[in-house]
Amino acid sequence: MTGFSMSATPHSASEPREHLDTAIEREYRRARFLRRRDLTLAILTPIVLLIAWELAARTGLLDPRLFTPPSAIAVRGWQMIVTGTLWIDVFSTVARLIAGFVSGAILGIVVGLLMGVWRPLRAALDPTFTALYALPKIAILPLLLLIFGLTETPKILSVTISVFFVVQINTLAGIMQIDSRITEAARAYKASGFRLFRYVLVPAALPSIMTGLRVSAGMAVIVITAVEFVASNNGLGYLIWNSWQLFQPDSMFVGLIAVSLIGAISTGLVILLERAMLPWRHGRGPRKKGKTT
Repeated sequence: MTGFSMSATPHSASEPREHLDTAIEREYRRARFLRRRDLTLAILTPIVLLIAWELAARTGLLDPRLFTPPSAIAVRGWQMIVTGTLWIDVFSTVARLIAGFVSGAILGIVVGLLMGVWRPLRAALDPTFTALYALPKIAILPLLLLIFGLTETPKILSVTISVFFVVQINTLAGIMQIDSRITEAARAYKASGFRLFRYVLVPAALPSIMTGLRVSAGMAVIVITAVEFVASNNGLGYLIWNSWQLFQPDSMFVGLIAVSLIGAISTGLVILLERAMLPWRHGRGPRKKGKTT
């Protein structure tokens, strides 16, 4: 009996390890399947919609004079790319977007952090910022045009103001939601002034700051497109509006698609920045366990 129990012990001890390896392998395969399924759905959905649009326009379910088939839009887009007319509008919009977004984001982060750590500044500015945030940003454009004229400044400032309020509000919220026990513990370890600001407050508020940047990236694209509708003679907003006035739906759809791509790219770049700065919020999920000897 003693010999039997001693020989059975190693075998019974290895069973939980085998079950654990099996569970890890099964979870890894499930996670890999879900990633592939999500990627497939993300690719197939727009393709199916485009095919349905093409068939509906070709069969008369949609008026092709208003809803140009995707194939015709692609031909028109290629013509505009080859001739260079589309690039002029894209570069104009992107330049204004970058200038306005970067300046608005920097100002929003700085002001939000200062309001979060300095109570008198928060008391002085918070009511005013709350009222100004509710004001439609495109409504400020006539005032900016009166001050700066038909230059690039009003267009860039419209984006700057829109981005500023979104980022400032999220940055301030990130500072205000920090647990007081964290700051007390930091001060107990002699963290004060710039060290407290650099190593405690900013990292704790960073998730909220990145959320503000993601939201404001899409808003910036909307604002610059709307501004170019009425106060520009180039840019994608001008292309869309002018094409509508001239009843050129194929060119209009090219502009709409270009704006959508710029919005997606802008948001994607912010997401990549967020993944780089907040890696703990974007875990890779289960990994396949390596073979052990």
